[in-house]
Amino acid sequence: MSALAAVATELEPFLQQLSSAIIDRQLHKLVLSKYHGSEPLKQLQVRPVMLKQQWQLSFTYKYQTNDVTRNFSADAALGEITTLLGQSFSAANLFTAETEVQLTISKKGKVLYQQKRLSQPLHTAQTEHNRDKQRYLTLQRPFLRELGVTDAQQQLIPAMSRKWKQINKFIEIFSGAVQDTGLSAKKQLHIADFGSGKAYLTFAVHDYLTNTLALDAKVTGVELRQNLVDLCNGTATKLGLSGIQFEQGDVKHFKARGINVMIALHACDTATDYAIHMGIATGAEIIMCSPCCHKQIRPQIQLPQVLAPMLVHGIHLGQEAEMVTDSLRALLLEAHGYDTKVFEFISLEHTSKNKMILATKRKQPRDNTKILQQIAAIKQFYGITEHCLESLLLQEQH
Repeated sequence: MSALAAVATELEPFLQQLSSAIIDRQLHKLVLSKYHGSEPLKQLQVRPVMLKQQWQLSFTYKYQTNDVTRNFSADAALGEITTLLGQSFSAANLFTAETEVQLTISKKGKVLYQQKRLSQPLHTAQTEHNRDKQRYLTLQRPFLRELGVTDAQQQLIPAMSRKWKQINKFIEIFSGAVQDTGLSAKKQLHIADFGSGKAYLTFAVHDYLTNTLALDAKVTGVELRQNLVDLCNGTATKLGLSGIQFEQGDVKHFKARGINVMIALHACDTATDYAIHMGIATGAEIIMCSPCCHKQIRPQIQLPQVLAPMLVHGIHLGQEAEMVTDSLRALLLEAHGYDTKVFEFISLEHTSKNKMILATKRKQPRDNTKILQQIAAIKQFYGITEHCLESLLLQEQH
């Protein structure tokens, strides 16, 4: 018997246990390590995921500079692991709900196999949580290749790893908002993305809605630069995509009706206010903004005596103006029927700003008296006479 055949025979108990864990859907995690191939690969992590209501296994190949993810059916996954173990990897850690199995293949081809029960079982809820954290898009999506995120072999281009992380984080946030608002149950959706640029996120939103949720989505990217409008429309045509188009314009002059989701990332200064106002006016269930360049409020701020020693520094005054501006935006959204969250997001490539305002339309109305009092008190405290979003909303009422 050859050395390879002997190793394969000794691996059988482990592979049978792995097969049972996959068939019974008890696999929590599998890690293959001690790679000895020609690529700069450190390890392979395998976890269960639910994609389009199908139980699959997500393979994350962890390279020195980036991660590559591929998804397999149960049978295909077992075949891939059987091929890799022993030939490319010489160690494996298998975790099920109650056990951990460790396997090591020595340089001489001896298989060391050890199994132990976990002191604290990995509950199903934890497994489901891990599934939920899986990426909402895969690197195999054609639009990623066309936009230069992946290469011809659908591998992540190392220089685009930050963009890939940003796309997935955005879709994770977007997916949660879609579920919270019940938009996933609607047959038709209209999404407007203002300042869409090269449209990484615009295409990602369209892909998630149409391919993952199987919804009839109309996605409109609005961009001031005509060359990018033409580029993105050309990409959509090349990919044969329906339901996505790009138009030249800006948020101040674009006429929108019947929008379910309003997105405006990197909307400079009061452009964020115009975007939020448009979202409110059109009745959008979701408003997502990543504001920057807070210029309107800063010159209005009159320093309260107790804060003067702190805000005499320009950087502190800028941070204070940013906080006040976005706090008032969030409160104004609350006063107009939305629940809001303000949190850190991955900064965009053309700005270091990393804040996002997420507003989801409230299902039940509530008394806004206290919120309006809070807005008035903040304005009085800082000596603010005008906030763009408030002025736009007041004009709408007259």
